Amino acid sequence: MKVTEHFDRESEPLISYEIIPPKRGGSADQILGVVEELMPYEPPFIDVTSHSAEVEYKQKDDGTWTRCVKRKRPGTIGLCAAIEARFDIDTVPHILCKGFTREETEDALIELNYLGVENVLAIRGDDNGYEKSISGNRSRNEYAVDLVRQIQDMNEGTYLEDLMDAEPTDFCVGVGGYPETHFEAPNLAWDIMRLKEQVDAGADYIVTQMFFDNEYFFNFVDKCREVGIEVPIVPGLKILKRKRHLRLLPKYFHTEIPEELAAEVDAADPDDVERIGVNWAIRQARELMEAGVPGIHFYIMSSADTVKKVVEPMHEEVA
Repeated sequence: MKVTEHFDRESEPLISYEIIPPKRGGSADQILGVVEELMPYEPPFIDVTSHSAEVEYKQKDDGTWTRCVKRKRPGTIGLCAAIEARFDIDTVPHILCKGFTREETEDALIELNYLGVENVLAIRGDDNGYEKSISGNRSRNEYAVDLVRQIQDMNEGTYLEDLMDAEPTDFCVGVGGYPETHFEAPNLAWDIMRLKEQVDAGADYIVTQMFFDNEYFFNFVDKCREVGIEVPIVPGLKILKRKRHLRLLPKYFHTEIPEELAAEVDAADPDDVERIGVNWAIRQARELMEAGVPGIHFYIMSSADTVKKVVEPMHEEVA
């Protein structure tokens, strides 16, 4: 089932989750165990992140350095297939511009279509220091809007090659939004117009980057509606559970930690930080639900322990 169909058929906000594939050489059992822990809370769909190749420099025995390029976390497609087969839950694999050619993207989408995966999240991806070389007969998507257009072309039966009697795909396409403005954007208005281009190109819904102040989200939604963006906008939440998150989350995700939350965490015993983060996330989620959001998307990555403390009381209230 498509993500938008899940939203349309439910009267209460849905709660979804985002996980990360295991590192190269790791077992899928641990991350499949995370999904199994979430099953009592009836997740409508699970997002699975994707990662392009990265550059690493390793020192050899003679003291010189060698440049290595590899994907640390392959397996997004296989993990989606395993989750859908084992748990009968829809998955949303992330499809990236960065690090992949349009030809590789088309092949990945064909595989997902064969597997019956109906949803994808189209994003540009982070700059990880590796720029994939492109041969003369290949091409790349520079921005998320280009990727959305490629997926919509396939939904209309148009592939990179001129194929006879090509079967169209039928993907529901999500894209990312930034309530606090993408760090490369000059301002929020400019950023939202780029987002509108993605919606006009065929994106079906938006899921936001994490935030800790709901006012950013409410303002973002208002400004999206003002420019004619009418698709569902799903807030993305992260549970702050370690003191170092006060530094790392703003640094890597360009999100602001509210003064009240930061002060409470900074003054707390380290063993008490998770409780503070859980209580903050519960308050955030309840306020968002009362405002009528279509769903809440939790970034949990590789553990369900903390998020269960947030969703369990909410699940009991709905039940």
